[in-house]
Amino acid sequence: MTADAKQLNGIALAYLGDAVYEVYVREHLLDRGLVRPSQLQKAAKSFVSAKAQAALIGEMEAQNLLSEEEWDYFKRGRNAKSYTHAKHTDVVTYRISTGFEALFGYLKLTAQTARIDELAAWCIAFVEEGGTGHGQFKTK
Repeated sequence: MTADAKQLNGIALAYLGDAVYEVYVREHLLDRGLVRPSQLQKAAKSFVSAKAQAALIGEMEAQNLLSEEEWDYFKRGRNAKSYTHAKHTDVVTYRISTGFEALFGYLKLTAQTARIDELAAWCIAFVEEGGTGHGQFKTK
């Protein structure tokens, strides 16, 4: 039995969404030729950190990339009561990143694989182009 996205709270959706997005990032980094664990970890941060995810959501909003329902699930994650927070970022940024992850969790639970592919590719391209302030990556 698959969990129902409508029944899960934002934190549970973010828990799943974090893993979903992370797989796309890891596959991308391996495709780019990064193989050493230290390289992979450092590069991954630029894609999956709370600050990067908050910047991605900001640009998604600016480009009007999300549907109303997708925004609703983002907001469910952003507004969820969390008793933890990221070590290296402020509460607002952390909550926005939780919303980003909840969006991916919702898409996974509703089997919207093509949409996940589309948004993950957009996110990866945006980070690669320096859109989150982390600059372009050199892999070789």
